[in-house]
Parts: sequence; C-alpha cells; structure tokens
Amino acid sequence: MMKRVPVLALLLWICLLFYVGTWIFLSGFLLVKVEVNRNSSCKDKPFSKQDSSHTEHFCWSEPRFKRAVILIIDALQYDFARFDPEIKDPRPFQNKLGVLSEVVASRPAHARLYPFRADPPTTTMQRIKGFTTGSLPTFVDVCSNFGTNAIQEDNLIHQLGQNGKRVVFMGDDTWENLFPNQFHRSLPFPSFIVKDLHTVDNGILQHLCSTVESSDWDVVIAHFLGVDHCGHRYSPDHHAMADKLTQMDQVVRSVIERLQNDTLLVVLGEHGGDSQKETDAALFLFSPSALFTVGQEKALQEVVPQIDLVPTLAQLLGIPIPYSNIGKVMVELFALGSPEDGSAQERRQAEALWINANQVNRYLDTYSLANKDLSPMILAHLKDMFLLATTEYKTLFGGPLAGGPEHSSRVQALIATLQLYLNQVREMCQASWARFHPLRMAVGNAVLATACALCFITSDFADVVGASYRRLLWIPVVSGTVAGGGFALWQFSTGSEVEVLSSLGMAALVSQLSFFWNFCRRKATRVFVHQPSDLLNATADAAQQRPALTWPSIPLTIFFLRCASLFSDSYVVVEGRVVTFLLSTLAIYIPVQMNWAGRLLLPFEAQKSAPPCLPLQPSTPAASSSYKKESLTLLGCTGFLVASLYSSHFFHGCRDEQGNCKPSAFLTPLSGLRDIQLRNFRYLLSVSSVVAWVCLVRRWMRHYGNMNSKSPAVLVARCGLPLVATFVSLYWAMSSAPAEDFGNLQEVVRLALLVFPRAVYVLFGLGVAVVCWDPLTVFLKSRKEPAPSLLPPTYRASTGVSLQAELQHLIPHIYQRMRKSLRAGEREGAGREDDGQPTMEAYGLGTVYSAPLLLVLALLGLVLAMLHPEGLMLSFVLLLLQACAILHMHSAATSLSTPGSRAVSCPLLLLWPLVCESTKAGKRGRRAGEGEDGEEAVMEMKLREDPDRFSTALLQLGARYLFIHGAQLLASVCSATILRRHLMVWKIFAPKFIFEASGFAVTSVCLLLGLALVMRVDSAVSDWFKRLIPAHSR
Repeated sequence: MMKRVPVLALLLWICLLFYVGTWIFLSGFLLVKVEVNRNSSCKDKPFSKQDSSHTEHFCWSEPRFKRAVILIIDALQYDFARFDPEIKDPRPFQNKLGVLSEVVASRPAHARLYPFRADPPTTTMQRIKGFTTGSLPTFVDVCSNFGTNAIQEDNLIHQLGQNGKRVVFMGDDTWENLFPNQFHRSLPFPSFIVKDLHTVDNGILQHLCSTVESSDWDVVIAHFLGVDHCGHRYSPDHHAMADKLTQMDQVVRSVIERLQNDTLLVVLGEHGGDSQKETDAALFLFSPSALFTVGQEKALQEVVPQIDLVPTLAQLLGIPIPYSNIGKVMVELFALGSPEDGSAQERRQAEALWINANQVNRYLDTYSLANKDLSPMILAHLKDMFLLATTEYKTLFGGPLAGGPEHSSRVQALIATLQLYLNQVREMCQASWARFHPLRMAVGNAVLATACALCFITSDFADVVGASYRRLLWIPVVSGTVAGGGFALWQFSTGSEVEVLSSLGMAALVSQLSFFWNFCRRKATRVFVHQPSDLLNATADAAQQRPALTWPSIPLTIFFLRCASLFSDSYVVVEGRVVTFLLSTLAIYIPVQMNWAGRLLLPFEAQKSAPPCLPLQPSTPAASSSYKKESLTLLGCTGFLVASLYSSHFFHGCRDEQGNCKPSAFLTPLSGLRDIQLRNFRYLLSVSSVVAWVCLVRRWMRHYGNMNSKSPAVLVARCGLPLVATFVSLYWAMSSAPAEDFGNLQEVVRLALLVFPRAVYVLFGLGVAVVCWDPLTVFLKSRKEPAPSLLPPTYRASTGVSLQAELQHLIPHIYQRMRKSLRAGEREGAGREDDGQPTMEAYGLGTVYSAPLLLVLALLGLVLAMLHPEGLMLSFVLLLLQACAILHMHSAATSLSTPGSRAVSCPLLLLWPLVCESTKAGKRGRRAGEGEDGEEAVMEMKLREDPDRFSTALLQLGARYLFIHGAQLLASVCSATILRRHLMVWKIFAPKFIFEASGFAVTSVCLLLGLALVMRVDSAVSDWFKRLIPAHSR
C-alpha cells in the first residue's frame, strides 16, 4: 500500500523548514521601525511662548491660516503638473493641468509648484502615513498595504481633531481604514476597482464645491483616484489620461475661485513605487492671501521631501507637530512681510525651525530610550548641536528685540544650524532604520542551507529515507518540537520575553541535526550495502550501475550558474535573457550528451564495434526505424523548446534600469489600444489562444479515452472548461472598451464586469472540488457473451499472503486482460469453462493519474490568464507547448537511454513516460498497446505494481523540486546578506529576495496539493478495483 501520509508529512516538514528560515532572515533583514505611541499636546512646556506679550490663544505658534483644502490627486507626477510652452505636440499627459503654472506665473506671491519626493519604497498606505505622521516608511511595511490597519502613531488627522478642527474627508476609502472615527464627516469610495475611472472622482465632485462654499468645516481632504486608475488601465499615453487631467484642471480652478483669504490650498500627487518617476510627484501651494515674500518668489525651487509637509501644515494651522515627525518646515512660508523688514522675517523663520527642532529632539530622546538602533555617537553629536542652537536662540530672542547687521548674521547662522540639524537627523534615521540584525540573518541562512542539504539527501536517497520514516521524520520532528518548546519555556522561566522566532529557529536547527545524525547512522548500515535503485525502472542492471550521487555534473553546473547570477545586479536586471540562455543550453545538452554516449544517432551497422559498456541498440529493421523516429522526435522537441524559449522574449517587460527598453506590445491591455482594428485582432488572437488551450487539453483526454467516462470529473472537462473559457472571453470583451461605448447598457456592463470574474472563481472552485471528490475518468464497457472470465474463480496470486498484497498483485493483471478480452475472448476461451462473468473493456485507465492533474492545471491556467493582460494568453499556450516538449524529451530520453532517467520537478514528469509506453511499444514492432509478451501495455498502471516504489518516486520528485526552488531562494538570501550595503540593495536584491520567497511559498503549496491529488487518485483507483473484483475471486 502506498505510504501517503508519511510522504506528504516529510515534504510538509521540509517546506516548514524553508518557511522558518525565510521568516528568521526577514526579521533580521527587513526591520520594522519601533513606533512611539505618544502624542503632542498644546500643554507641552518646552513649546510655551517665551514672550509674555503674546495674549492670543494658540498652540506652539501663531497660525497663518484658519482653514485648509487638501486635494490629493493620486499618481500626479511632476511632469503631469508642469506646463511647458515649448512643447508643440504634447502627449496626452502633457500640458493638460495648466491652471497650476498659470496661477504661479500670474500670482507669484500667492502660489508655488514644487517637486514632491517620497522616501522609497512606498505604496498608498506608506505615502499617506508619511505625509500625516512625518515619519519615514520602512520596506517591510509594504506588506500591510492591502490589509490596512489604523495608524497608531501621532498624526495630523489626530491633532486636527484634538484641537477642535472639523475635518471633512471624501475619496479613497483607505483613509477611513487608517483613521477610523476621526473625521467630522466622511464620504469614502472603494479604491481597488482599478478599471473604474469615474466612481470615486464623480462622487467627490458631487460634494466638493458645495462643501468648500459652506462653513461647516476647517479642513477638507479630497483624494482623487481617476488619474492613477487611468494610468494602470490605459497608460499615460492614452486619450483617457488627457480627459482625466483636464477634469482635474477644472476641479482646481473651481476650488481656487471659492477660496477665502484665510484658507490654504494644497494640491499634491500621491502614488506608490520606488522609481524616481513614482516618488517624484507634484506639490502646489496657493492662498488668496500672500504666501511668499515679495521679491523672493522666483527663488530656486528645491525638491520638497514628503515628510516636510507635516510640520509645515501643523505650524501654518496652529496645531502641535505630530510627536514622531522628523520632517523640516518649509521656511520660505514663514518669511511673510516686505523685504525691508528682514529682522521680522528672520525671527519668524528661526522660531518655526526652533519649534520644529525642539519637537524632533524630544522624539529622539524618547525613541533612543525605547530602542537602541540609533548610533550613540551621532545622537550625542546631534544633542550637542541642538543645545548650542537652543542657547543661541534664547540669547537672540529671549530678551528685548535687537537689530543691526551683526544680529541679522547671527540669526541667519542660527537658521542654517537648525536646518543642518534637522537634515542630519533625517539622514541618521534613514541610515539607522536600514540597519540589519546579523545574528538573525546568519541563523536564517543556516536554516535554509541545511534545508537545501536535507532536500538533496532526500532526493538522492529517497528509497533509504522512504524505508525509515520513523527515524528520519518522526524522531527529528519530535526532537525539534521538544527543543523549541524547551527553549521557550526557559525564556519564560527566566522572566525574559518569549521570542517566537528564537524558539522556531531552535526547533528547526535541532530537527535538521537529528535528521542528519539518524541518516548517517542509517547510511552506514544500508546505503553502501544496497545502493538506492532507480525509481521509475525496476531493472536490476540499472540498480547496479547507478552511482551513489546521481545528479549529472553539467546540468548541476548550469543550475549553480543560475544561482550565482543572483549575486550580480546586472544579471538580475536581465534575468529573463540569462535564464533563457541557461535553459536553452540545458535543452541542447541532453541530445548532445546522448549522442556522445552512443544512444541517439549511432549507426546500427556500428554496433559490433561499439564499446561493450554501451547498451545494445535495436537489431531488427522495424526496431531500427522506431529507434530513429524516437531520436528525431527528441531532436525536434529540443529544437522547438529552444525556439519557443527565445520566442518568449516577445512577452517581456522592462525594468527602470534597462534604459531604452520598450515593453512588449502584448503587455498593453486591450483597453489601452487606440486602433480599433488592432484591438479586434488582438482580442481574436487572445480568444483563439483560449480555444486552443481548451481544445488541446480535451483532445489529449479524448485520445487516451478519458472523455468516454460519465464521471463528474469528465463533466468538468466537457462543460466546466468551455464555460470558464467563455466567461473569460466575455470579460475581456467588455473590459476592453470604455463604458461610454455601451450607451444605455453601461450599468449592465458594470454588473457583468463584476459577475464574470466571480463566476470564473466559483467554477474553478467547484471544478477542483469535483475532481478531488471523484477523480476517476475511467469508462468500463461490459457485454455478456460466451467468453473467458478475467480470472478463474479460484485464482490466487500466491498462498500465505494477505488479501491486500494479493489485491496489489491482481490489479495490473486485471488491467492487462480487460481490453484483450473483447479481441481474443473466443480464442483464449476454447477448452475453458465459462464462469458467466462479463467481458470488459476499460477506457482511460492508462492515464488515470494524469487526466485529473491535467484538468486541474487547465482550470488554473484560465484563472491566471484572466488575472493577466489579455495578450499574455498566447504566452500561456506557449508555456503549455513548452511543457509538452519537455515531457516528450523526458519520455524519449527514458526510452533511448539506459534505465535511469528520472523526473525532477512535477508529477507529470513521473507519469508521462508511462503514458507514452503503448505508443513506443507499437513503434518497436509489436501490436499497438502490447507489452513485451504481447500483453496490453499497462502505462500508468505499472506504478501500482509496487506501491512502495511509487510513493518513494513521489517523495523523490517533491524533494528535488523543493531543492531546485530552495537553492534559488538560498542564493537570493545570500546575495541580500552579502550585498546588504550595496547601492542597489533596496532596488534589486531585496525585491528579488521577496519575489523568490513568495514564489517558493506558492509553488511549494501547489506541489503538496498536486501530490495530494495524485494520492487521492491512487486511493480512488484502489476503491474502484475493490468494487470491480468479485468477492469469490479475491
């Protein structure tokens, strides 16, 4: 009986080791900044006014404005906002937002346009958090973008509410999640429907102007999403982008017309990403009253860091600066007055900077007590600088006001010192919050490296491991659990904090050491006595010739070159071409190596002179012809695979580092194509690819007889696949054109765009559930006639054996006889006594394992295709054909080589050579579908001749698959560790590591599910044969 639970348990344990190692490394590589849960208050004494002449009631500093309107235009890049009159033929995103430049040119003392830069990496949540708290985003916070939680740090929204400001919000519902119950009035709209360009913006426009004209507000925040969604759906070069920017231009104009003198207008871009185009947005400031000093409005405009907006808005509105802010005020906004009154301007600027610096110094004091990741030396230097600046500030402004050139120069020096202090604080925080935890990173590397070694041993000695599950699985798991639990208990008993990661790391390392110890003991007693035999071929010669380590040197070298390429940022940038070259080299190596060994194109006349170590080649003319055909098939599949690998470059994307690279036209959604004929052609090509996808799968199942069955799984293939393909095609058709093109049917189209994807998901879930419930796709045909029974009523496999062992022996014998019974029933039945049993013929039993697996993959492929641009459906078909070529190459190599070719990545590589067995048998001079003795080729039923070997083969496949992906994960982890101070670590190596880690998590889960499905089919086949065999024949 197949060992199902131990195989899955061992592979699951290996996967958990990789997960733990990745998690530990993540905790040391992507550190999260410690949040300080304290809030600023007007009662804070260090910020009380030193001059008793002030009698106004305000907080920290005198406000310049009573109200503010903040318009956030998502994805408003600086290029979108800047007007360039020299551009004669502007692109759709150029010169459409002309109101900003017009106001700056006509009213220079009232408006200014800045480049507005965020600290990468950012997403929407990090950007909002940055310009409301004034703190720096950290890389690991990106993972919380789609599971948004409320911001706990002190922020502008909290301070506005605490100080009696009525905040009205409308737009992106992310704000409602980040700041729950903190708005005076809120009008949120759904933000993740990227194809919807108008719902959020139109909802804002219905309330924005009327709200601004009313008096029931102090701060209005409106977050528009149309420009961002238009860029995602169409690209900036689409006419829809011009329409959206023109609409935003009208919005800004209408708001400006309704502003009063005590109101500040802030228009800013907000978007996510880490490239300069995505981090450089636009910031526009305007007020009907003068904002800037007359005569200084044409000063050089610097790039404004995103976090600098927080202390600036706080002081302009007269509220406390958020506690965790490390931004710097925009001093030009505090120099109001005539140029002749320079001392008053300098005093206001110095006061704003001193309040800002005092708040930052307080935050550093608090943070350094809670966490020790800031450099003590730099902290001491900054503390000395702040104390000197504070002393100078009190000297200059603590007494009666002074004047003169010397006083002015000292004030200017103080302003420069405070600015330098704030800049150095920001630089220190940026550097410190990118510090790593070397010990955790080392432990993570160690766990991953030992997990890879464990996979390698398991794959190469799978039969040894499969025979010792108690020693090599359960003992390591128990010992690791005890070690981890004991370490956690020791932490708890000593009064220290129980660290889950430390306990998991201890458990992982102890369990791995236990595995290696028990394996070495097992190896000493068994491995050198009985070399592990081949798992797919039961010939004794192969077992005798097989070396202890079976990994071919050249393919393994190519794989290690792939891993080594992850240490170079240049190779990671052009990873697609590197991988294509290495895969092509590996594909070409297979026939070259076989020809070199004399197994591919060796002339049959030269067999007499062939070295004795080579296997004998076919001697009959028919066998010789068949051998040549198989050789040509292998060469043809190799050529097609290499050509298709290079054809995949037609679907390439571009990275920011690739300069003049242009992304593939297939990546452009149909909705982004202006040419209607090209759009229709692309749509027909995509639909044709969907049809080809479905037809290829159904044709394969029909060829091997799986479509004859009336089982629920076949119903999924007959109806479920075409229905899913139809919904996907209809969804593409409706999403490719703007909703306005459908006239009165817009609401129906919007409903269909919601219904069709959900229908695809539901059908996919039902299809997978049905296949798992009843995976058999076998049709049993019976007819009553005088014919011999499949087995004599008194047949027994042997005596003195258990019923289960006898059943395992009977199953292949039954299958071999079932289809022969119709053709040879009368001839073989002569002289026998008829037992009255029906003559039976089975369809699809030879591919009973492959069919449900292929059916689930077909459903999954259609779901993934719907989640990608329509043009990539052609690449999905290309991937399917590449997989077929690889499987045929594997099958041909298995037939042409000495027994020993083994599957290395997925269950189909194990099953495919057996599927092709009947065809090869017919080509070699026997009747189609018959084996060596004239019997029906059992195909995949051969796996049931030895259930232990079958389960061991699955274990080997899973372990080697995990080794391939685990080694790439380990390489990316090592590259991130070694190159953690590299200039491109956050641009290239960290994203690559996260991609490899997430890819391993997804593929490992899929591997376990695929193997579980194969085992489910095996269980169903066993139950089916038990019902088939008469009780008196058992």
